[in-house]
Amino acid sequence: MRRRASAFFILAFGTASALALTNAAAQSDRTALSTYGTPGLIETPTARSLKDGELAFTTSLVGPTLRNTVTFQILPRVSGSFRYTRIDGGQSDGTPNFDRSFDISFQLLDEGELRPAVALGLRDFLGTGLYSGEYLVATKSLGSKLEVTGGVGWGRFAGRDSFTNPLGVIDDRFETRPGGSSNTGGQVETGNWFRGPASLFGGVAYHLNDRTTLFAEYSTDTYDRDTAQGLIDISSPINFGLQYGFRNGIDLKAYVVGGEEIGAQFSYVLDPAKRFNAGGRETSPRPVGSRNDLAVAEWNNSARGGGTEGATRALNARLADEGLVLQSFEMSGGRAIARIENTRWDVEAQAAGRAARAMATTLPPKIEELVVVFQDKGVPISRVVTQRSDLEELQYDYDGSWRSYARADIQDAADEGRAAELSGAYPVFDYGLSPYMALSFFDPDNPVRAEAGAQLKLSYRPSPGLTFAGRFRYPFAGNIGDSDRVSDSAIEPVRTNAVLYARESELEVNTLTAEYMFRPGKDLFGRVTAGYLEDMFGGVSAELLWYPTGSRLALGAEVNYARQRDFDMLFGFQDYGVVTGHASAYYDLGNGFLGQIDAGRYLAGDWGATVAIDREFNNGFRVGGYFTLTDVSSSDFGEGSFDKGIRFEVPLSFITGKPSKTVLKQTLRPITRDGGARLNVDNRLHRQVRDYRGKELRDGWGRYLR
Repeated sequence: MRRRASAFFILAFGTASALALTNAAAQSDRTALSTYGTPGLIETPTARSLKDGELAFTTSLVGPTLRNTVTFQILPRVSGSFRYTRIDGGQSDGTPNFDRSFDISFQLLDEGELRPAVALGLRDFLGTGLYSGEYLVATKSLGSKLEVTGGVGWGRFAGRDSFTNPLGVIDDRFETRPGGSSNTGGQVETGNWFRGPASLFGGVAYHLNDRTTLFAEYSTDTYDRDTAQGLIDISSPINFGLQYGFRNGIDLKAYVVGGEEIGAQFSYVLDPAKRFNAGGRETSPRPVGSRNDLAVAEWNNSARGGGTEGATRALNARLADEGLVLQSFEMSGGRAIARIENTRWDVEAQAAGRAARAMATTLPPKIEELVVVFQDKGVPISRVVTQRSDLEELQYDYDGSWRSYARADIQDAADEGRAAELSGAYPVFDYGLSPYMALSFFDPDNPVRAEAGAQLKLSYRPSPGLTFAGRFRYPFAGNIGDSDRVSDSAIEPVRTNAVLYARESELEVNTLTAEYMFRPGKDLFGRVTAGYLEDMFGGVSAELLWYPTGSRLALGAEVNYARQRDFDMLFGFQDYGVVTGHASAYYDLGNGFLGQIDAGRYLAGDWGATVAIDREFNNGFRVGGYFTLTDVSSSDFGEGSFDKGIRFEVPLSFITGKPSKTVLKQTLRPITRDGGARLNVDNRLHRQVRDYRGKELRDGWGRYLR
């Protein structure tokens, strides 16, 4: 039996996660997860799956091995996992070995009355191959308490009691699994899949009650490499475990592996489609009352001789209460137009509804057509046209949201000018002083590095679309610059010198730019940005986007001249400069999936394309992944073979329940190299305007009357 210092990591991770997730809803039917972070017993997989869209976070300790896994149920029958593993003493010199791996699993059959659930999986199919293995597994419930699992596996799953591969009857090449690969990660070794000897594995899960489960399994993983180094003792194929599920969604599991090793596991399954505060914590909207009552109300300045000026004052105050900035207002005949900027609501359809209600409860009775124009940085994007009588009729209707959408009209707003702009609308000066934290992942010497300090943001907008902005940082503490990793790149070191930027900078001019956003025509958006564009590069960036209202497809083009900044991140430049640019296609695939392809030239001068797919939930929570292939060979790229990663976006409102435009973002790259590196420019157009176009407004229309 062994107890290792690595247990500290589990304790710290579990404690922090418990504090962060205390508002999570209880889940009585959670799927048990293995030490590999995928549906399983202890070490072996089952044919169970997470619910569609769920995210599972797992950290587990087995002997010297600490595994941290994120699993996402991409589709009802397809899941993917990313794992980062630390093996104490795993290197030949006794230092820790770090490994990154990806899994994918396919649900082939659902469980029926007599039929078991069946799944097919590939473990570590995109990595160094340390855990590489494939399996076919079946799971069946016998009553309400007992589940039985059995399967056949290859690769790492065939370490014990193996037999000749049954697929050899198809082709005798299946009987031998190629070895001796020099894979340094990122290469898909399809020639190994389902090759070589096979073994049978299986086990049972017994639910003592709805929160406690016992596990027993027969595992065929013998940990050959670890046992040869004396890092772990595996004397038995039988593993035992006990899991307890807390009401806040956290599962804790303890187990004995190989008859000798005691281990522990923390896991949490999150449903991104469900906010922690499902009902929301915003104030109730103002009810739309009778127009005649409005006309005689003493508080209504617009109907008591104030005219347009009085209406503007009253409406400005009402909109400000809703976190909406009125930038211009006009009314004539039976029509009123309010051009607004949304500073509060993360669902734009809800902002449109709040603005329309404010107009309906403020303006004279003769005003029937209410036009809300969404603007970003003073640039008109889309307008929503609603009839006042529809609001009066549908505000309490059971199906009011859908019926109001069917009657509303969403239009492009390129033809909106600056008529009736409020005096004092420009210039706009904004600032903010806040703490910041920068994170660096997967340095083998220290997998998580951080830097914390103070950040000052300044922006000045003298006229619509034109913004001067800067972001300045001063670090107080951190260890990113302590890394001794230096670039060993075979191509231009555009990203692998990140440590030098952290080491040689104190007061940091993170960005300092002049940006102009404009509308060159109907369904067209333009942007030009110049200055210190990001922490490592400055220059000029120009972008054009075609995005029709309500269209699934958007097309864009961007061209940049970028010059590498000095390592102190002040005002100097180095000698390296490059022209980069991409043609981009964005397509809404339906069911919350958004695909994106960017093809062109990258910062190191390489040519290629990036393919990305994101799944976005109606509350704004987003999970996605991407990969980039360029003309840089895998050997020149280095460890990882090509650029890839997974990314998360979590709206602050998802956690707090309060409306907010703040979004927490994090991208996890298994390895950061120089191939496929793209310029990081703020405010790329598609993300700036997408939420205001027709389809996105439609998807959030359920909150229009809230």
